[in-house]
Amino acid sequence: MSFKAGLIKIAIKWTPNMMIIWVANIILKGIAELKDFNFDLDARTAYVQILLLGEAEAIEVWLEDFAIVSDDEASRKLIIQQARSNRLWLNNLLSRISGKAWKIPALPQFAAEIELISELFKAENAEAESLAQEDTDRGTD
Repeated sequence: MSFKAGLIKIAIKWTPNMMIIWVANIILKGIAELKDFNFDLDARTAYVQILLLGEAEAIEVWLEDFAIVSDDEASRKLIIQQARSNRLWLNNLLSRISGKAWKIPALPQFAAEIELISELFKAENAEAESLAQEDTDRGTD
């Protein structure tokens, strides 16, 4: 892992969840309120609880085992192995995107940022890489 990626990983770990919630609520003012947030880069899990304006119940989303797989320098894919929610309609949507490799478009103006993000979220298991290869073989990019 590069020095820059290592620093960003430490910053992610050390950033207090309350600070993330406070900043997100400033940005989302008038749209939604972020109630809870948890992101663990090492365990590859994320949890978000958000209350949309005018709704009575908060929406909860859990993401587990996500990674970015690189076929080569120009081709990268995002894989989310498991995703679920407390809403049926969102569960149905998440079931269609989880367990598949989704190609990340190559945008020249963001090449350096995508490279850094790819390094941070690099797949640590062979299962994610084999899934990306299966999708490539089937042509489901």
